[in-house]
Amino acid sequence: MNTVVCMKWGVRYGPEYVNKLYSMVRRNLTGPLRFVCFTDDETGLDEGIEPHPLPEIKLPDVIPTFSAWAKISLWQDPLIDLEGDVLFLDLDIVITDSLDSFFTYKPGKYCVIENWTQLDRNLGNTTAFRWPVGKYSYIYDNYIKDPQGYLDKYRIEQTYISREIEEMHFWPREWCVSFKVSLIPPWPQRFFREPALSEGVRLVGFTGKPDPDEAAIGKWPAPWYKKTYKYIRPATWIDKYWR
Repeated sequence: MNTVVCMKWGVRYGPEYVNKLYSMVRRNLTGPLRFVCFTDDETGLDEGIEPHPLPEIKLPDVIPTFSAWAKISLWQDPLIDLEGDVLFLDLDIVITDSLDSFFTYKPGKYCVIENWTQLDRNLGNTTAFRWPVGKYSYIYDNYIKDPQGYLDKYRIEQTYISREIEEMHFWPREWCVSFKVSLIPPWPQRFFREPALSEGVRLVGFTGKPDPDEAAIGKWPAPWYKKTYKYIRPATWIDKYWR
């Protein structure tokens, strides 16, 4: 059984993001699938998606209720009835090829994207990561003892994990790319060239803006004074995969 989990909270991403993620995973993963969505609102989720309440975690008052720090809650043991290697995926991604290797690559280890903007600095990006449930539960246990202290020390949840976990392995770089960092042509070529997929890509992350639906139509939300460089042509290939 391949187990994939995601988290949906707040109102930025509607159920259609979860449904499309489930559809992409189902098309690109061989064998039985258990797809779990931890959420504060399961309305509109497709059949086949297993909804559960968001795992409990205490966040410092200065952190918004809906923060990436909530991902730390996934490291607790037990985590509902999950066991073995589990793959976490953010909602704002596009899957473009098979995910099978995400389960066979270094089994039993914590595997994560090497952060696109900080290569060779031993920092993971938790847009997509796989971990063996329960093996690294100290990531959660230590955090809840001093959430404000770890926030002050690291500021970002994925930095906390990268610096505190005893071992970390990166996916091959060509598997996971950033839409903004890896695929948007440099200025001024972005005015004439469409963002194009590179060879070997299996997953495209859309951190910040634009989201996949916006990038597909060439929309990059930004103040008018940033439009001189925050411009993209429609990434027409997104509709082929993001469904």
